[in-house]
Parts: sequence; C-alpha cells; structure tokens
Amino acid sequence: MTSLWTRVARWALAAALLSGLPALAQINTAALLAPAGVVDTGQVRAELLAHAPQGVAPGATVWLGLRLQHAPQWHTYWKNPGDSGLPTELSWTLPAGVSAGAVDWPTPRKFPLGTLANYGYEGTVLLPVPLTIAQAPSGATLPITLEATWLACRQECIPEEGRFTLNLPVQGSTASHAAEFDAALARRPVAAASGDGAVVPEAGFLAVQLANLPAAWRGQTLEFFPETPALIEPGAAWTQAWDGERWTARIPLTPHRSQSPTELPLVVAQANGASEQAGVRQTVAVQGSWPPVVALPAATVSPELQQALQQALDARAAQASGPSIGLWAALLGALIGGLILNLMPCVFPVLAIKVLAFAQHAEQQASHRRVGLAYTAGVVLSFVALGGLLLGLRSAGEAIGWGFQLQSPLVVAALATLFTVIGLNLAGLFEFGNVLPSRLATLQARSPSGDAFLTGVLAVAIASPCTAPFMGASLGLAMALPTGQALAVFALLGVGMALPYLAASWWPAVARALPRPGAWMVTFRQFMAFPMFATVVWLLWVLGQQSGITGAAALLLMLVALAWLIWGLGLRGRSRTVLAGLAAAALLWLGLSLGPNVTRLQASAPGEPVATGVPGQSWQAWSPERQATLLAQGRPVFVDYTAAWCVTCQFNKNNALADADVLADMASKHVALLRADWTRRDPLITAELAKLGRSGVPVYTLIAPGRPPQVLSEVLSVGELRATLAQLPTP
Repeated sequence: MTSLWTRVARWALAAALLSGLPALAQINTAALLAPAGVVDTGQVRAELLAHAPQGVAPGATVWLGLRLQHAPQWHTYWKNPGDSGLPTELSWTLPAGVSAGAVDWPTPRKFPLGTLANYGYEGTVLLPVPLTIAQAPSGATLPITLEATWLACRQECIPEEGRFTLNLPVQGSTASHAAEFDAALARRPVAAASGDGAVVPEAGFLAVQLANLPAAWRGQTLEFFPETPALIEPGAAWTQAWDGERWTARIPLTPHRSQSPTELPLVVAQANGASEQAGVRQTVAVQGSWPPVVALPAATVSPELQQALQQALDARAAQASGPSIGLWAALLGALIGGLILNLMPCVFPVLAIKVLAFAQHAEQQASHRRVGLAYTAGVVLSFVALGGLLLGLRSAGEAIGWGFQLQSPLVVAALATLFTVIGLNLAGLFEFGNVLPSRLATLQARSPSGDAFLTGVLAVAIASPCTAPFMGASLGLAMALPTGQALAVFALLGVGMALPYLAASWWPAVARALPRPGAWMVTFRQFMAFPMFATVVWLLWVLGQQSGITGAAALLLMLVALAWLIWGLGLRGRSRTVLAGLAAAALLWLGLSLGPNVTRLQASAPGEPVATGVPGQSWQAWSPERQATLLAQGRPVFVDYTAAWCVTCQFNKNNALADADVLADMASKHVALLRADWTRRDPLITAELAKLGRSGVPVYTLIAPGRPPQVLSEVLSVGELRATLAQLPTP
C-alpha cells in the first residue's frame, strides 16, 4: 500500500507540474503583451492574420487584419464608440519602405444601454488594414509587429491589449485567410456620392437628408453612425421617414459636443442588428451654423453617464499607471504566495496534524520522503481541482472568485462539523478506531502516505479562502488566462504551500532537529485542539453572516449532539447502546427540524454605517453608484473588499484599518470609506474585482478623482496606509 501511494503521489505531482509546461510557450492575458500571433483573454480571442495573394512586392495587394472573436454578450468598439467606450487601436512596427494604412472599419452595430448607446462589434469581426510596399523587403520574410489595445465590455468593461508578431514570406502567396478578408471587406460601408444630401444643425437636433441609398432599403428603418464622436445623443429616441428615394431623420444633438465640423462623414445601415451587412458611407456638407456649445458642469452629469464614461477610462488609466505582470511573474507570485500561505492564520490549525505526523516518523528518512511527496501531491492536486472548478464555473457564466466555496452556508457548515470532529479527536475525547471501521481507522498506521495525501487535501480546504501577499495579482491574472496556463498558476500555488514540508521531508537535518517522540506529543496534540475549536467559532460567525443567528444556533446545537454521539460511541456495553442511540436520535431530529435554517440565506439588507470612532468617519456599504457619486463630489474613496470568511480581512480590519492615526489621516483628507462585503456571492463585487485584476479578497483600493485606482497590498500595514494617504492633496 505504501509503495502504491508513493507511486501515485510522485506521478500526480509530476503531472500537476508538467501540465503547465506546454502553456508556457505563449502568454495570453487582458493585461499583458503577448509575444505570439494569438491572444486569448477569455472575453476576446485576438489573432493577427495576413492576406497576400500576390506575395510581398512593390505594387502587390497585401492586407493585414486583427480578428476579434468575442465571447457571448461581450463587444468591442467602432472608431466612434458612442456614449462610452474606446475604439480599438493598432500600432504597427514595419521595415523601412513598408507602411500601414488606417483600419478599414466594417459597418458597426448599435448596443443600447438604458438611455445610452454604444457602437461596435460582437461575434467575430476582422479589422482589415492595407499595407503599402514602396520597396522590396531585403530579407526572405517581412517581419511585422502589432501592438493592439481594445476595450471589451459586457456590463463591465475590461481594457485589454496584445502584442502580435508575424513573418510574411516575400516569395509566394499568403492566401489561407482569403475568405475571411473577402467577408470583412464586404462588410465595409459602401462609398456613395454625396449627391444632394444635407446635414442641418437645428436647436437640439440634427436634421439629415440623404439620397443615393440602396433601393432595397426604401421604407426600412435605418441606423445612423456619425464618425465624429460626441456629436449626437446615440441612445435617445429619434424620428426618420422616407420621401420617395430620399431618407430624412431628426436626431437629438448633444449640446455638449466636442466639435463643430463643416463636413460630416457618416455611415447609415439597416437597423436589423445584423452587423454582417454593409452600410453606406457618405461625407455630407454641413449647412448652416451649429448652435452654441453648452458647458458641462459636473453636477448635471447623471450617475449612469458618469459610471459609463469613467468605467472604461479609469480602468484603462489604472492599467497604464502600473506595470502589468506576465505569466512567468504570475507563476513566481503563485509560488511565493503559496509559501507565505503557510504563515497565514487560516492555515495554522492544520499544523497540529502535520507536525505530529512528521515527528512520529522522525527516525525513518525513507518514510519521510514518501510522506512529503504524498502531502505535496494532495496539496497540488487539490489546488488544481479547485482552480479547475472555479474556471469551469466562471466560463459557464457564474460570477465567482477565489474563496467562492465559503460563500455557501452548506460548505461552511460542513467545515465546522469536520473541524469539530478533529478538535474532539485531538483533545482525546475519542479515537477514530473506536467509532470508524477498522480499515479507515488504521489508515495512518497502514499507509502514512495516504494519510499525508488526505492531510494535504484538508490543508487546501482550510487555506483556500485566504489570500497571501503575491497571490492576489497571480490569481487575478489566472482568471484571464487560457485553461492550461491558469491551472499551471494554481499548481505552482500548491507547490509553494507544500514546499516547506516537502523540503523538510527530504532534508535529514530538519528531521533530526525535531524533538524525539515522547510524552510531549500527547500534550501538544491536546493543546492543538483549541485552535481547531477557535476555527469552529470563526466558521459559526461566518455562517451567522449568511444564515443569521438562527442558522448559526441550529448548527451549534447539532454540533453538541454530534459531540454527544461521538462520546457515546466511545463507551462500552449497555451505556454505549443507550446513550449513543439517544444522541443519534437527537441529532436526526435536530437535522430534520433545524437543518433547513443552516443552509437558508437570510434576506440581505443594506448595510448600516459602521462608526470608526473618529468624528465624521464611518464605513458605508459599497455600490458602484455610491462610489461614482462620491468621486463626482470630488472626494477620494477607500474601498475595503472583504468577507467574513477571510481571516486576513479580519486581521487587517482590526489592526491597520482600525489604527487611530490612519483614521485621522483619512478624515483630514476627506476620504470616504466604503466596504464591499463579499461574504455572499455578489456579481457586482466579483466584476469590480476582475476589473482590478483580482479574483479574491482582501483587496484594498484608494481612488482619487481623476486618478486610477491604487491597489494596496493584501496584508496592510499602518506605514503603507499613511504613506499612500499622504500622497493625496489636502482639501
């Protein structure tokens, strides 16, 4: 049995480590320049394509194109994005004598968003760009480098970018994507003669008259896309009609326009939502004078418009304000974060099991190594399995992140039950041999490696809701990586957590340094029952945040009945039969009558302000609207993304965030305090964390008006907070 576990552990560890190696050949992420021809962010799969049917030579037709394949419900933007958003931008690096033209934009479609509207693309779109070859390339290939940026939006927006390289052969043709380029070029708006079309600005409206439109369109509803941004109200209702072959429309004109052109390039298309159909492009002379531009005071901007406009701009600025990490940095961060995870208080209770098992086999170096490998395999495979489940649920549309399992009252209750049983065992109330079948009870003695593997699984179950330093950025990046690379990050996280135990099991000096087995082990084992019971108290408190005091009390009663049952099973004779039977009946009755209270989520009520002890300073419940309103008022905002099941969050909350000097600094800088409670599943908080490049809590951000969010470290210090606050201007 031991040799079997050793082989399983070694192969499992090797498989977990090697599973990420094929994925290291390319780097794909929403916040990373990728040295490859494909970038897959999870929201958009971008690929650089080429079409050179006549080869690369002066006068030849050469097309390049960025193909964007959007995930369902996601879109990117046209040259004029509408009310909000950013157009896709392409920056080329080409050899001398070769130049790239402008994007030959396909006809966009309209995306209504309440009273707003955007212009862009969904599904698959190819953005073609013509190349001009002024002189023949000197080498056998034409090296091409593209740095592209785009904004992917659904309800939330994520700024993304990629670096693409391509080498076109100078001799011979490159026409494997001919059909895609033909389809993309067919979607370009067809140029039409201006004819007797007219655009006349009026008070509050833009009167449009167009002729020379396709005869098949007559009588149909059209969409209007001006290439000049911030000119009309894209989401407002407007009227249109046909007068013979002439199409007329009165479109609401924004009084806060940014330009007053003398000529207006525009695109009209059929309003059927089919972005595959080409529109018609005209450049029409503006007749008459534009009405005066009305200044836009901040107080008149609606919260919805503030949020829509600032969402993309702030996120984009946040990305540009700091260095983005790559896959290798994410793997290193996961390894270091997993290593530090051993020091987090949430992992401490499992140390009793690990230390006792290690000391018990201190004289057997070979056994040490097998146990170390088995423990490592349990940790790594558990992290990979948990990561795979998280990725699978997110790809299915679930708004979840790291620690998602503790957002379920059932999982919290199950862990509280498990830790109660372990605590009672450590305290000496019972031995597993007295209450379990002999084969299970003797697992540790028969197979220390199997026991170590299960201990590794338990360690991950305890550690999974925690986020150590370096972990936050790595886990946030993993959510945007392809599956293979993301699982490699989770695997390295497990390796980091298991590394100290693995190293100790293979380093004889560590084993010799441990105290020899003896009476101290009994005392130490009993003492370590108390951290287990403290963990149960914490889990009951977490459950109280989810199911209310009734749910927590119901679970506590069932745990008492469970302890009674375990004690009764340890008795002998008639006492065991009677007392254990009564305990089992009581546990069954409590489970049937009170059990539903444990798993039933109580109604969520808006959080009441929580005083800090500093006059004028209190924590308020976070919401996107409240954050936008405070920023519009010119106030800096500090957001605490937290959860009751996050031990690191509670440590920070009761230390650095409760420090009198920190709170005084926040009051002097007029900082608003918001708390985003992620104890229960909250898609809005999940989306906000994703925009910050994070997938779990704790996360702390300081946002000043006009500045990108500044993300602080997971374990806060008073010095870091005060230094960050000192950078804010004094109101």
